[in-house]
Amino acid sequence: MAFAEVALAQIKSLRQGAMPRNYEIWYVYATGYNAALNQVINETLARNGKLSDSDLEQIYDSYLSHGRTTDRIDKIGARVVNEIDDVMTLITDTLGVTASFGDNLQGASHKLSLSDDRDQVKAIVERLVTSTREMQSANSALEERLSKSKLEINNLQVSLEAIRAESLTDPLTGLGNRKHFDRAIGEAVRHAATTSEPLSLLMLDIDHFKSFNDNYGHLTGDQVLRLVGLSLKQSIKGQDITARYGGEEFAVVLPNTPLRQAIIVADNIRRMVMSKELKKKSTGEILGRVTLSAGVSALRPNEDCDALIDRADGCLYAAKRNGRNRVICETDPEFLGIDQIQVA
Repeated sequence: MAFAEVALAQIKSLRQGAMPRNYEIWYVYATGYNAALNQVINETLARNGKLSDSDLEQIYDSYLSHGRTTDRIDKIGARVVNEIDDVMTLITDTLGVTASFGDNLQGASHKLSLSDDRDQVKAIVERLVTSTREMQSANSALEERLSKSKLEINNLQVSLEAIRAESLTDPLTGLGNRKHFDRAIGEAVRHAATTSEPLSLLMLDIDHFKSFNDNYGHLTGDQVLRLVGLSLKQSIKGQDITARYGGEEFAVVLPNTPLRQAIIVADNIRRMVMSKELKKKSTGEILGRVTLSAGVSALRPNEDCDALIDRADGCLYAAKRNGRNRVICETDPEFLGIDQIQVA
């Protein structure tokens, strides 16, 4: 709702049409998900003081159009098809040369068996030499083309992998995005169920994040998100999976990790983030320190992803209710409600 309010406020203040395209642009701007979009908007506003309809159309087409990834994949697919067509044409031509060479060999063999004239034999051998050279030339051309095609297709494969990685990465923090998290948690739960290994989940949220945006602007809010993203990268190793779950909320999937160990990981992350002082880049002003609240859950027998996430999220909100800047797990009384029962 906070992001929606920011989006609508921007549309009103800049006197833009309240159409879905504009709302999506400003909603994504408010979340800070797309760093490149935020940068081009800020630069355009600084330069022109406004965003024209053509500016908005170009921004949407460049950074948000849902067909962009599909178009890029289609273009690479078309290049692969063209490459295969070219190679098949060359192979067909080479097969024709090979067939002709075979016919020449067969004919020469027959003529040689019937001829004892020296000049005639010499002429037959010269034709064979010419055919052999043509065959060698065709084979060399085919070999060179196949080598180039292999390199080209390898490069296209790298491009496809880059597009795939981009589609699963949050551009602002460099962590996995929500799509990546949904895939990763599903695979991790299935693996844990098959192997009976423990699996834990951390849900982390930046405390008072809205105040950073309100007091210092979205660029500072982006800086806070990057700081947390960097701390997660530095804290998580090996097979563990980090992702920006949404807005200022992050998730960490910890395969083969029991609950108690996961609590230690969560607290280490919390301490690392809190140890870093936030400074405004433009002025050098010290803005204080960032804190996190965290919830921790562990997979139970015959449990699905939703239940695991729901419990970790419940623990996270328990941490928020109980003062923030803390880690609450599913066995803590703050989550179970034991403290409320005792008070009652």
